[in-house]
Amino acid sequence: MRKVYRILPLICLCAVLTACTAKPVEQSRPEPATELVTEAPTEAETEAETEAETETEAPAEETQPETVAYVEVVEEGMVPVYADAVKEGTYDVTVDSSSSMFKITACKLTVADGAMTAEMTMSGSGYAYLFLGTAEQADAAPESDRIPADESGEAVTFTVPVEALDMGIDCAAYSKRKEIWYDRTILFRADSLPTDALGIVNDPQAFGIVDGEYMTDVALSGGSGKASVQSPAKITVKDGKATAEIIWSSNKYDYMIVDGERYDPVSVEEHSVFEIPVLWFDRPISVSADTTAMSEPHLIDYTLCFSADVVKQ
Repeated sequence: MRKVYRILPLICLCAVLTACTAKPVEQSRPEPATELVTEAPTEAETEAETEAETETEAPAEETQPETVAYVEVVEEGMVPVYADAVKEGTYDVTVDSSSSMFKITACKLTVADGAMTAEMTMSGSGYAYLFLGTAEQADAAPESDRIPADESGEAVTFTVPVEALDMGIDCAAYSKRKEIWYDRTILFRADSLPTDALGIVNDPQAFGIVDGEYMTDVALSGGSGKASVQSPAKITVKDGKATAEIIWSSNKYDYMIVDGERYDPVSVEEHSVFEIPVLWFDRPISVSADTTAMSEPHLIDYTLCFSADVVKQ
């Protein structure tokens, strides 16, 4: 028992000395989490942020997914207009695209020596080449068949031959970033040219239509798709000039504009009825109609296409 009593004081003494020499628990705790915010980003994080910023600054055609819906550019009633039907000169022309990722903001059409070429100004700089054909054909074609981008000016342009207006043209575009071809369809609109550029203006005799009264099919395009006009429509040819009676589906149209001229309705009882010139047949005619159906009047753009297959009354 005496040995046990002698050992117990030694054990207590060792415990006290160990406690005194141990480091405080507080010193081994990690630094507050808030201080981690001030640490410099790692190299990987910096590269990821830079890549994200680059993609944000890229043109719209490069950042949007390729799953955007295809837009049909050829409208009902459109008939191809070839170079021999267009007067020589240089004109501003509207170009419709089947893809929102391939936008043409401006275009100059040149007609000379029985051929047409177009200088298209693009909305971005994401494409290096164009090829008139499909993406599959572009992949197999020699490099000499590619149309390179002209980046010498403020905006990127492509100069392409134009087979015909009002006709869908296959056009493959080569993405710089993705290094692949994408299928596009473009259409140069004949109705965006000045009326005197198309040669035949309100000359029904060119279609074998002499003075008299006729009925013919008319197709309306544009707007929200809710409005319509009666078809067939009455056509009156007098002194070699054709006039159409346009009967709208509502009586809320208070005037129309055709070839820069304003036309007021001849009746607004049940329907808005107008008498307007037929600038040509078998080609869309750009018109505008002002509607009062909304809280404020709106001038809406449409096209009308009158068939040359008229039926005499």
